[in-house]
Amino acid sequence: MSKVEKTQWYFEDFHPGQEIDLGERLVTEEEIVAFARDFDPQPFHVDHEAGAASIYGTVIASGWHTCAMMMRMVVDGLMCAASSMGSPGLEKVRWIRPLRPGDTLRVRYLTHEVKGSNSRPDRGVVWSKWIATNQHGEEVCTVEGMGMFGRRPKEGADA
Repeated sequence: MSKVEKTQWYFEDFHPGQEIDLGERLVTEEEIVAFARDFDPQPFHVDHEAGAASIYGTVIASGWHTCAMMMRMVVDGLMCAASSMGSPGLEKVRWIRPLRPGDTLRVRYLTHEVKGSNSRPDRGVVWSKWIATNQHGEEVCTVEGMGMFGRRPKEGADA
């Protein structure tokens, strides 16, 4: 597993089997409730008493909140230093276990497949899986999809 140490990632820098550690962040009840109030106001996301009475025993983060936090960590830890051209979409999102207040979310980016574009030689596609775990190393959420990345400019070419 490697931390992001490069200042720029191009399509050529990704390879199957690669694992990139994108760090961790503490999740608070305040942010769980704030996100849920705006985007997923189910009682066990927004109300402490309802969460305590639910099968979860506490408020839990919306799965969409977990995905949003993962996205932020992928952007901060990789995409901002990459030749990312966006994504044609996701194939699978799984919410495996609840993310609770006080949990520490850790995200890893696993490269599964890379393929250069035949029709657009300036780019390629990277298939990846993002894995979010809690402080106990238990999987919380996985996201599978693809991203487009620009190729490294040739020496002497205008960047």
